[in-house]
Amino acid sequence: MQFWASFYRDGGWFMHPIALCGLYVIGVAIYKFVFLFVKFNTNGANLMKQIQKLVMANNVDKAIKLCTAAGDAALANVMKAGLSRANRGELEIQNAMEEATLEVTPKITKLTDTIFAMSSTATMLGLLGTIFGLIDAFNAVAHAAPEQKSAMLASGIAVAMNTTGFGLLVAIPGTLITVIIKGFANKIIDEIDLYSVKLVNLLVSREKGTAE
Repeated sequence: MQFWASFYRDGGWFMHPIALCGLYVIGVAIYKFVFLFVKFNTNGANLMKQIQKLVMANNVDKAIKLCTAAGDAALANVMKAGLSRANRGELEIQNAMEEATLEVTPKITKLTDTIFAMSSTATMLGLLGTIFGLIDAFNAVAHAAPEQKSAMLASGIAVAMNTTGFGLLVAIPGTLITVIIKGFANKIIDEIDLYSVKLVNLLVSREKGTAE
């Protein structure tokens, strides 16, 4: 603990904005994990299987209630929109589901890019701190009194190294978190696209009396 306190202190004032970037990354990452993995996520294959059974049994109302019970799950909300138009023709079903998809997609992707942006900003702040630290070190060599040179040189190098290191400590996990969150968000969106088509086909075939 003492090492990290010294590390932070010796890095100078550039450590403060880098720390703020790190706190932002942590806060948004927790927010996104909760929403994507807990609130927006659902087992698409299982949901579709249950809906298919209910639709084939001409029990669309129960299928709608099933989607409602899934709460904020993105796929369930999109499928609920389609089921609510089950008897109004293919075009209206598609339009309802596309509208619902357009509503939930921004919620799925919201703030994801800002995690990467803050991670990159932390890296750049670290490099900027390095430049200022080296400037201080060179000034110490060129202009400082002999008895002060070693202390000022060490201080400048500490700022240069610590800010770079701290920036990377924020940026590397932040980049990995962005990749994980984007991958999971894309999975949810892909499931919406896939099962939306399946549901439209199911409802249309049911309407035509060809559902098996």
